[in-house]
Amino acid sequence: MEMTMEMTDQELLRYSRQILLPEFDIAGQERLRHAHVVIVGLGGLGSAAAMYLAAAGIGRLTLVDFDRVDLSNLQRQIIHRTADIGRSKVESARDALQALNPLVTIVTIPRALTEAELLDQAQQADVLVDASDNLPTRLMMNAACVQTGTPLVSGAAIRLEGQVLVWQPGGEGGCYRCLYRDAQLHAETCAQTGVLAPVVGVIGSLQAVEAIKLLTDLGTTLKGRLLVLDAKHMEWRTLRVRRWLECPVCGELAGVQLGGSL
Repeated sequence: MEMTMEMTDQELLRYSRQILLPEFDIAGQERLRHAHVVIVGLGGLGSAAAMYLAAAGIGRLTLVDFDRVDLSNLQRQIIHRTADIGRSKVESARDALQALNPLVTIVTIPRALTEAELLDQAQQADVLVDASDNLPTRLMMNAACVQTGTPLVSGAAIRLEGQVLVWQPGGEGGCYRCLYRDAQLHAETCAQTGVLAPVVGVIGSLQAVEAIKLLTDLGTTLKGRLLVLDAKHMEWRTLRVRRWLECPVCGELAGVQLGGSL
């Protein structure tokens, strides 16, 4: 009852469809209200993830992206508009999110993060959402989250395929580095091979779902499981990702080493 009185009538109405869920209730909404999520990447994945997290009532969103809106982005990066071409992606996204839900506090970082800044952001966040579009950044974010113990929701999409992986401290679930033991830093990107627009929206939306579940202890997350989408044949697969004991990031003898910048 005390938590109910803390929320205004407008908030109760805005989030009523979530609050109606017995396993979510007002307690879940309050948790979102006080949560801080950092999203790295405001492209296709980040567009969907950010919009649903803001709409759901996350208290604070920190948006990180060094890029500017380009005409070729608009096919899939639905948070941006034609009038935003040339603008910083985080500023464009901030305006769209504030128009959607003015109750959310939004912080923008329009540059690449240094090692120290990345670690600091991971320490401040309740959940970090990896919506980046390149493997080096994903590996750096994974290492930062393992080092700080911050839950990580990682997503990727290319062509007609997508995947989501969640890392949480403890247990036998592997991290992103466990999944890509022989990771090549110059892996393909959608700029090289293309991507179907709605695929990134599906994966980004799933990242928002997993972030909300982590913040509210709702259901069972994808911790230690890789969810894979084959949109061409509309098939889903779930693969178990166990911790690699020799992983240089989360293995038994790991000493996390970060270098460079995001």
